[in-house]
Amino acid sequence: MKGRVIALDQFRGRAAAAMLEDGVLEELLVALPEDELAPEAILRGRLGRPVKGLGGAFVDLPGGQSGFLRQTRGLRPGASLLVQVTGLAEPGKAVPLSTKLSLKSRYAILTPGAPGLNISRQIVDETARATLDTMAEAAMAGADPALGLILRSACDGGDEGVIRDDLIRLRDLVEALLADTDGPPELLLDAPDPHLAATRDWPAPDTLDDTPGSFARHDVREAIDALLRPDCPLPRGAHMIVEPTAALVAVDVNTGPDTSPAAGLKASIAAARALPRQLRLRGLGGQVVIDFAPLSKKDRQVLEQTLRAAFRRDGRDTVLAGWTPLGNFELTRKRDRVPLAEALA
Repeated sequence: MKGRVIALDQFRGRAAAAMLEDGVLEELLVALPEDELAPEAILRGRLGRPVKGLGGAFVDLPGGQSGFLRQTRGLRPGASLLVQVTGLAEPGKAVPLSTKLSLKSRYAILTPGAPGLNISRQIVDETARATLDTMAEAAMAGADPALGLILRSACDGGDEGVIRDDLIRLRDLVEALLADTDGPPELLLDAPDPHLAATRDWPAPDTLDDTPGSFARHDVREAIDALLRPDCPLPRGAHMIVEPTAALVAVDVNTGPDTSPAAGLKASIAAARALPRQLRLRGLGGQVVIDFAPLSKKDRQVLEQTLRAAFRRDGRDTVLAGWTPLGNFELTRKRDRVPLAEALA
């Protein structure tokens, strides 16, 4: 199907959401197991004593889980406090937390303790910005002055009444959370499930298919099955192998049957363009080491430019570290979701 399609369905018993552009899978979210805390979840916890050498303190969380908080200045050990999950816990480690809360809807982000009104830079029409500014001030009248507001790009061209109602609902939710600081550790607001996160954060689709079997209709199941295999086909018979290990993600690029002098550069450029999407859909991050197909040192600059452009479009936090003495390329990418293979295990 042409255009942008968002499909909401179940995969292996888990809620899942997929976004396709002209039939190609570009985004994928799969629900975590129920006992795992995902980023954005807000909890009431109990602060432990600062740990020397770690620059923070552990926090008791519900269900006997433990989190780690770095910003502890002015906080008293034993105190009850609101915290938000900021990332995924690595095996055997505490859940990363922050006291700087951020609550998001389709149209807005509210930031307790970070005052100010900001409008997305993607909204460039001055008349629209002025209208949104006036509406936001009215919707936030009487709110705590320390409550900050960011109007998201989805506001551009949106219905003013719908945006206003969204702001009011989000404000009511935030104020209820901020009033619920006393008590034992408790999960106060779970992270959004894939269906909510997709409709909230992804660009508006040409088609929203939320009926049973949407994944089958749009060949999403076959695409996920392909992502669970290490081999990734590239043009002209080339391919790359993407394999996560305990320490890093290893990527190996091969030219396939093409043995021409230019085959190495062609395969490596194709791999560089495909890699951000493969890492995103597979949920892989951390250190990534790439063994590109054979190419001359003078071609490395062309390949680096391709990598920079590809990861810039991806929009994730990525640092291109450069070439190793052995001729591999290293980069680091923020871990923003559980690896797909683990999520579906």
